[in-house]
Amino acid sequence: MRHTREEVIQRTIQEFDLLDQLVANLSEAEWQRPLPRPETKDPWTVKDALAHVTHWKADVIRAIRGGRRPPEERGLNWTDGNRLIYLRWRDRSPQEVLAWHRQVHADVLTALRAAPDDWFTGKDRRLEWPNDLAGHIAYHRVKDIEQALAKI
Repeated sequence: MRHTREEVIQRTIQEFDLLDQLVANLSEAEWQRPLPRPETKDPWTVKDALAHVTHWKADVIRAIRGGRRPPEERGLNWTDGNRLIYLRWRDRSPQEVLAWHRQVHADVLTALRAAPDDWFTGKDRRLEWPNDLAGHIAYHRVKDIEQALAKI
């Protein structure tokens, strides 16, 4: 499937709005709610899930601009990469993570608007491409964050 700039931007904004509305007014206790994760995984909280999806959203900016992954991220499998993100952000405040989430969104929109047309149309891509701007975020919003916040 070929994508258009407008369609990708629209999906990105739509998912951002859903996630931002969900996390905008969380209490300190809600930010610290544990996610339903296997014992073999790091013990993420709502805050950690937001940092996780924000990291991968920011990585799309790097991809749009043709940049390389930072040296410390090169060659890592998904588990090790996600652990690195967790370790970087677990001691930061929810307010820092929320501000970063909003800044990355603004930055990704700028990058999408400046991206060359062939970044969108240059080849066939999967329906959910670029997944880290909407689908991946929606997955964690619904499966992790909403479930954690629904628990009393």
